[in-house]
Amino acid sequence: MTQLLDAAPTTRLTGFRVRSVVPGRQRWDVPRVRGNPRAARALEAALLRLPGITGAQASPSTGRVLVLHDRALGVAEVGAALRDAVTAAATAPLVVEGSTTTSPPATAASTPGGTSGGSVALRPVSAVLRRPLALVAVVTGVSSAVLRHAWRALLRPLRRTAAGARLSAHPLARVLGRHRSALAAAAALTVACQLAELGLGLFLGWILLVLIKGEYAPLTALGVTSAPSQLLALAAGAAATCGVVVVLSAAAGARWRALGQGVRRDQRARLHRHAQRLEMRHIQRERPTRVAGVLADDVDQLGAFFSGPAGEAVQLATSALILVPSFLVLAPGIAWIAFLPLPFVAVLSLRQRDRSAADYADAGEQAALLRSRISANLEAAATVKSACAEDHEAELVDLLELAGADAATRTQQHTVRFGEGIRAWTTCSMAGTLLVGGLKVLDGSLPFERFSPLIGLPQQMVMRLTRLGPIVDQYQRTLAAHDRVEHLMSLPTETTGGRALARERVSGAIALDRVSFSYEGRPRVLDRLSLRAAAGKVTGIVGATGSGKTTVAKLLMRFQDADSGRVLLDGRDVRGLRLPDLRACVGFVSQDPFLFDGTIADNIRYGTFSATDEQVREAARTAEAHSFVESLPLGYDTVVGEHGASLSGGQRQRIALARTVLKNPPVVVLDEATSAVDNETEAAIQRALATFARGRTLIVIAHRLSTVRNADHIYVLERGGVVEQGAHEGLVASGGRYASLWELQAGARG
Repeated sequence: MTQLLDAAPTTRLTGFRVRSVVPGRQRWDVPRVRGNPRAARALEAALLRLPGITGAQASPSTGRVLVLHDRALGVAEVGAALRDAVTAAATAPLVVEGSTTTSPPATAASTPGGTSGGSVALRPVSAVLRRPLALVAVVTGVSSAVLRHAWRALLRPLRRTAAGARLSAHPLARVLGRHRSALAAAAALTVACQLAELGLGLFLGWILLVLIKGEYAPLTALGVTSAPSQLLALAAGAAATCGVVVVLSAAAGARWRALGQGVRRDQRARLHRHAQRLEMRHIQRERPTRVAGVLADDVDQLGAFFSGPAGEAVQLATSALILVPSFLVLAPGIAWIAFLPLPFVAVLSLRQRDRSAADYADAGEQAALLRSRISANLEAAATVKSACAEDHEAELVDLLELAGADAATRTQQHTVRFGEGIRAWTTCSMAGTLLVGGLKVLDGSLPFERFSPLIGLPQQMVMRLTRLGPIVDQYQRTLAAHDRVEHLMSLPTETTGGRALARERVSGAIALDRVSFSYEGRPRVLDRLSLRAAAGKVTGIVGATGSGKTTVAKLLMRFQDADSGRVLLDGRDVRGLRLPDLRACVGFVSQDPFLFDGTIADNIRYGTFSATDEQVREAARTAEAHSFVESLPLGYDTVVGEHGASLSGGQRQRIALARTVLKNPPVVVLDEATSAVDNETEAAIQRALATFARGRTLIVIAHRLSTVRNADHIYVLERGGVVEQGAHEGLVASGGRYASLWELQAGARG
């Protein structure tokens, strides 16, 4: 400190000012070298010729000179040596790139305060910056044009309004629904994490600056003067910033995953509710396996996009919005090379978008066909084996697999080329940034103090840009999945509104009044059909295959609606009744009843979920299922497997009948309920029906005439119309179509 005070007069006379002093190292402010690289190099050369001086570094950007010297020298000695060196540098010749030049005299005009010297110093800087800034303008203009085209392409899927397309109407924005606030929170955490990561890059650059220059000026101004102290402070700051990055990254990741799960959960619930209410014809046309694929795979894709790629897109956007201004402010001379990949990456992204959209649609269609065939193959295992068609099915699956593989390969090839193209551009940009920036640091036009913190930042941008390909890839997958979801959502649902229908007030009179119906793309099944089922009676409907028997049941249940005519329940058109009320009043047992993968008790209770165990057992007794259920090791807790695979056909039929008995509807429709059972099971079902049919309307559709023999009234259908009707004995005696069928099935017995 005494040496510093003693040197004060000298420093005031020369215009020098000492900045920091440590044994063997001093840093001085020398305004005469500021903005004058040649003067800085001449001063360094002059200092190195003086005794006791072991090293010197002069910065033309800051006007600071670092002097390395023998430890015996103090401030006064170094100040005197610095004064002598400045004087010597003012007149000494300077060798620059193999030629000899003479430094101009260090007059007042050449100082930063002098007008003439300032102009001379600024001229080379402006000359250096003029060309790079022009390149920045060109790159920015091209990037803007390409990104504008990309933005318009992004808005292409939007719904059009009077005011035009709005981002809030984008398909993925509509998918978010109530989760927009969660998206904002996740995006905010991601932005904060990116800021922290950029801060970590700055700390690493400052550490590099201390290692090379020996100090970091802001820390010196704060009183942290020694290099080890500065390294310790910067390392501590980097460690703290790293901790912040870890915390923010974990929080952001958790938020994005929660957002994806929320979207997946809401979309699946919305889609499943809609699919449950689709008209039967649309479910059959779209194929249940395809609908299941949309519910599973496509909804998962929507959630997966918001769990990952959406967050990565926010990371990339944040990096670009911070790095671009950083380069323009701190190093405009190298900004053009840092931004050079942007237009090319944008063009590659647009090409990838156009190519992959069709690829993903094709791949999704092939995957749905393959899934449908495999599912059908497994469900029809008995048919396949009995026909010895295993090799045939394997060949079909192989062909579908190859078609799907071709579509997936095309998609993967485009994706790989896209990702590697981006990687090549960004790698070249990084190398170019280091090269151009390094050259500018060497010639003094770019201060190392500015360039050093930027060295690590392009690496982060490069890493983000390499993820642009997968982000676009997932974006296209998500749009394709959304299209399939929306297609399913666009299918019409059953109309559930209408007049309320109290089950206890339904007597059960059924009538078809001149009903005509045809399935889509097929000839007419029913042609002005009229028939009646009296309340509380058993009505049989028989006929050859294709005569329209099952269609009558579908119309009554409103699985289909008549093209013309009316289906009446107690004189009221079923289309005017509330659909849930109607189906609560009509029990339906089909030829192949469906049992869920659960216990026998659960399957009987299905639809009447509040029934007690005793009610379940009583229903099973009525359906003559109780005895065989009790004989099972677990009784009513026996798990039946998918489709009731562990039960026989007759056992499944009696479980389904018990389900209808428990429901206790005033009208029951049996559609070929005994066609696939043995005589003993048929007899058991007929006994159950005789008990269950008391006081309710029973419509029995059958091709086995023994099932309807005891019916109160029988209709014989042929080609969509009634050809005969009456009781069993009368129809047999008439010698008509019914009598012929009876003779074929039961011989000449009447």
